[in-house]
Amino acid sequence: MKICRFNNDRVGIVDGDGVIDVTDLFDRQQAWPVPPGDTIIRQIDGLKDKLRAALASDQARTPLSSVRLESPVANPSKIVGAPINYKAHIEEANADSEISHGHVYTSLDQYGLFLKANTSLIGVADEVEIRFADRRTDHEVELAVVIGREARMVTKEEALDYVLGYAVGLDMTVRGKEFPTFRKSVDTYCVLGPWIITTDEVADPNALELTLTVNGKARQGSNTSKLIFNVQRLIEYASSFYTLYPGDVIMTGTPDGVGPVEPGDVMDAEVEGVAKIQVRVAPGYATADRS
Repeated sequence: MKICRFNNDRVGIVDGDGVIDVTDLFDRQQAWPVPPGDTIIRQIDGLKDKLRAALASDQARTPLSSVRLESPVANPSKIVGAPINYKAHIEEANADSEISHGHVYTSLDQYGLFLKANTSLIGVADEVEIRFADRRTDHEVELAVVIGREARMVTKEEALDYVLGYAVGLDMTVRGKEFPTFRKSVDTYCVLGPWIITTDEVADPNALELTLTVNGKARQGSNTSKLIFNVQRLIEYASSFYTLYPGDVIMTGTPDGVGPVEPGDVMDAEVEGVAKIQVRVAPGYATADRS
């Protein structure tokens, strides 16, 4: 099942080239204080039978080409990143002073994970807005994991039981000396989408090809089989430090081939069996919105 968010917070199921609107199946009246995590994602597990029935019904489909696809998760409690989770990217980072800035990267367990601000999150219909004209902003394609239920101190053997599904992620990054949490949290610097494909449709998240091109030219290409910490180990590692809530996103890390983008560029990314996305870089640099 492919679950999307579209056209100003409607919830849909993608069926071929159409979208079934299933918004009314969900309770969208939140109590206060709002429980951690995404209220829609939290309900999906209990609604799977009704969602499957909607998919099998003759309910009207809206053409996928006519809808605006937003981030399939609206309110994650956290977006978790894995900074150096492919060996070839570690080698690339250590060889490029604009990436390493004096650091010598060794292994993920020496550096830990980082968090991206929720305000960086956008969908594939949005544009990445480069914030600084005088600093390098790089693309990083990743498999994104969406948590479906609360996970605290889980083992890698049970980790996938807590996953709702997967999406394509772009972890946009400003290069510099600051901590990754700061440099990777710029507005629009976390792209997620176009939908969440549920775990039953992905046999092995650790055996997926992923690619990225910029303006049609190949930049990144690898396979999640080369992850240093695979999906299960990342969930175990993250949940050993903090509780993961429904809708939390784990960006599993990017392979080598990262590089700069400029205003007006077009990025095409694919994670095998998950989705293909096209994301545009805004034609101008970000400006203050004083409206």
